[in-house]
Amino acid sequence: MKSLLDDSCYQEVKTRLDNLNENSERQWGKMTVGQMAWHCQYPLKLAIENKKNASKGNWFIKAFFKKSLYNDKPWRKNLPTAPQLKAKEPKVFTEERKKLKELVDEFHALNDRDVWYPHPTFGTFTKEQWGQMEYKHLDHHLRQFGV
Repeated sequence: MKSLLDDSCYQEVKTRLDNLNENSERQWGKMTVGQMAWHCQYPLKLAIENKKNASKGNWFIKAFFKKSLYNDKPWRKNLPTAPQLKAKEPKVFTEERKKLKELVDEFHALNDRDVWYPHPTFGTFTKEQWGQMEYKHLDHHLRQFGV
């Protein structure tokens, strides 16, 4: 499975982000390319901040969906999005892509981090699973916009 912590996957994602532009058209869903770049920032911020939280996650979500976050099977199109991750207003693509690229760099630099706190919804992940999940989320949305 590909991981954003892997150098070659990291470079792949950076190249794909560079291939996005303001006119990139979605293949599915409702987000604009700017909204997608904004949306993709949150999971990276969550991992980078690495905050200890009291949540143990939702047992139903963990039991049925957690493994799909970091396995080799691509996510299906039009998956539901958590309400807090839906962009409600237009986003400036160039600004959001710049922020997203900075977060991708920051996440990739965490390869030596020893302690990874649980995800507030999905619970415990290994470092490898965090890297795989972050790659898979970005891949899903980059494919959404044809890159």
